[in-house]
This record gives sequence, C-alpha cells and structure tokens, in this order.
Amino acid sequence: MLRRWLAALAVAVAVAASLVAGALPSGSALCLAQPRAVAAPPASPGASGIAVKTLRNGMKVIVWPDHDIPNVALYFVYRVGSRNERPGITGISHFFEHMMFNGSAQFPGGEFDRLMEAGGGANNAYTSQDVTVYQDWFPRSALDLIFRLEADRICCLSFDSTSVESERGVVASERRMRVDSDSREALDEQVQATAYLAHPYMIPIIGWPSDIERWAIGDLERYFRTYYAPNNATMVVVGDVTPAEIFGLAERYIEPIPSQPPPPPVETVEPPQNGERRLTLRRPAPAPLLEVVYHAGAADDRDAEAEQLLVSILARGESSRLYRRLVDQDRSAIHVWAGAQAGFDPGLFYFFVTVSPEKGVSAAEAALYEELDRIAREGVSEAELAKAKRIQLAAHWRSLETIDGKADEIGQAEVFLGEYRRLFDAPDRYAKVTQAQIRSLAKRIFAPGNRTVGVVEPVAEPPGASGKGGAR
Repeated sequence: MLRRWLAALAVAVAVAASLVAGALPSGSALCLAQPRAVAAPPASPGASGIAVKTLRNGMKVIVWPDHDIPNVALYFVYRVGSRNERPGITGISHFFEHMMFNGSAQFPGGEFDRLMEAGGGANNAYTSQDVTVYQDWFPRSALDLIFRLEADRICCLSFDSTSVESERGVVASERRMRVDSDSREALDEQVQATAYLAHPYMIPIIGWPSDIERWAIGDLERYFRTYYAPNNATMVVVGDVTPAEIFGLAERYIEPIPSQPPPPPVETVEPPQNGERRLTLRRPAPAPLLEVVYHAGAADDRDAEAEQLLVSILARGESSRLYRRLVDQDRSAIHVWAGAQAGFDPGLFYFFVTVSPEKGVSAAEAALYEELDRIAREGVSEAELAKAKRIQLAAHWRSLETIDGKADEIGQAEVFLGEYRRLFDAPDRYAKVTQAQIRSLAKRIFAPGNRTVGVVEPVAEPPGASGKGGAR
C-alpha cells in the first residue's frame, strides 16, 4: 500500500520535469510490461557493464557497476507478499520485515543495525502484495561486513519468543496508527477487501488484527523456510564494485545456504466482476472521501504502458482531466489522485478523491464517471498522449539517476517481468502506445459493473476520543 503512494509521488514530481522536457522522446520504467525477446542493447549509460550469475542454491545475482561515488546499494528482493498468505496468518510477510532485523545467534538483537551503521551504512525494507525487499546502502569499504550480516540473517534468523512478542506489539501499534486511525488507509483496506472475492490481493499487507495477535512461532519458522530460501530471491548490487568481487562474496557467504523446495504457486484467479459493489464507512474525518477502483491488468499485461499513460492523462498535475474538471471547474473536490497497481496478478486501477464538503460525494462521483465515460467514448487527443509520454520518460530517467534508483528499477524489472533488460526498452514501449489503444483500454476497464466504490462519511468524534493510534 505504502509503495503505491510512494510510486505515485515519484511520478507526480516528474510532472515538473516534463515541463522542460518537451523535446524528449517518450517512455518510462515505472510501469512494467509484457516480457519479450530483447533485440537492442541497453541505452542507459553504464548498462553494458551489467553482469548476472545464478548461484548453485538458485539465488540470482545482478551487478551493475557505477563508479561515480564510492558507495553501494544492495537489494534483496524476495518473491513473497500478502498474496502468499491465507486466513490465520495474514500480515506475516510484513511481520518478517520487522523480524529480519532482530538478530541471530552470531549477531544478536540490535547488532545488525549497530555494525552496519558503524561501517557507514544504512538500511530499510518494505513489503507489498507481491514482494518483500531489503535495502542496504553503504561505502564499498563495508562490502565484506554487509555480506556477512546478510548471509547470517538468511541462514540463521532467531525466533525467540521475546523478540517475536516485542515485534508483534510493534506491528499491532503500527496497524492502529496507520490504518485504524487513518480514514484514507482504512477506506483503502475495505475497498481492496471488497473488490476481490477470491484472490489473496484482498488481504491487507499489514494483516488483520486477530491474526497479528495469534501468529505462533511454528507459523513463522515454516513461512521463513518456505519463502526466505535463496532460490526465492534475487540480489541486486549497484555501485562502486566489479562483478567479479560481488560474485566472489556471494559464492563465499550466500551460496552455502541451501535451497528449498519452490513455494506453492498462487493459483486462484479472480472471477470477473459483473456488478458495482459499494461500501460506506462512517467515522471522524475532516472531509468526505471517495475511492473508486476498477479491475485492470498485471505488470506484464500487454496494456501495462497504456494503463500508466492513462493514469497520467487523467490525474497527473493540475492540467490533467480530472483535476481540471473536479477541482478547478466543478469545485467538487479538494484533491484527486489516480494510480494503477502493477503486480504478478491482475490488479486495480485506482481513483481517490478528497471531496469538497460543500458539494458532497454525489457531485464528485458523478463528475468522475462523466470524465471516464467521455474518455472511453472519445479517446484522448494527440497532445494529451504526447504529454503523458514525456512525463513517463522524465520519470524513467530520474529513477536511474542514483545507485539506489538503479537497484530498485532493475530489481523490479527482473522480478516482475522475468528479465532485467526489459528496463531499458521502456521508452520504446511507451512510444508505441496509440490513441486507439488508450480509448480501447478505457472502454474495457471503466465499465460500471467492473467498479468498486468506497465512501467515508464524516461523523462527529465521540467526546473524549483522541483519534490517535499507538506509537510507532
């Protein structure tokens, strides 16, 4: 969920860049596309030096040398997220995002962070519906240390009851603060759970409260063995390194960790939605909120680029269609946002509207549907499509300015598209999107029977209630 908002923010920033990028060709790597054979060499500076090796235990290692500064970005992308969970253990993928920093027999609790920071490094992690990603940033002088730390927590993570209960409390508090006490997040969670009847994308990343309270250590150990196996992960290293030294460190520290049987595949397919679904939350909020989602495609869908361009045309910047209609013209909205989920399985096309209290939800909802109907009937202008392509191109190149951005983007392309080289033909894929394709996509997605609608109706806060969740 958080990753979706951050990705949207990154594209929004790129709008400003697009104003001075009018002569640039079109394209972006923020949306992922259908795998196919790669004929042309990568166009990004330095990309010709990328090297790949698969360890004997099945972990794939991708190295992109970048010697501009003496620093390194290291990503571990595990193919596990909330889509791999089931009732009873929801939120367990996100829980491991916390547990992976809690130590082992060799490096007890707190030592991972202490040693990394002493070596000049920093780290973070995030969990999505599809993956869990661990990020390290450090000077190249700390390479050996970082590999020892990472190998140790992959092979020998501790599961003592004290650390489990401590992190259980942290996650429960995080849920209260970020979801239960936040109207937008609470609405999004309910809309997601309503839009999906069968597929595990219905499961909230942070988990349901009753499951957070009841995970057992046996559940954690089984989940760790299954999904944190080296053959279920991809390592990406970008920075002041050579492939030979990274492969040598990986063979020394990572390769001895044994592989495990492949995790069970997610086989459930969401059935077609044949009628609008609606829900209403009545809770304290400063303004009414409206969220509308439509079932759309996966990361490797043939219309993935068209989806992202459609997002841009509808809701990127103050010259977008929905901003001009809902915010400027009708004054029915204070803010409007759109985004397209790109995961392993078909995701959702999102609209989120902060409604003007004076106009009300009905006016904003009607205006939204009128604009979506219009784009499905009439399509988009050549100028609108060209502008959207420039925005995506700006975002593409901005994402590759830093070693961190390169590590993130190349990892996403490798994991979701099955081939890291797909990152480099993104500009060409966007350039090929046509007005007819955009219109056809809008007509298919924005059918009334394909949508789920959620509304927050503000109510007075009970006397004495603070409205605040627990501490982080």
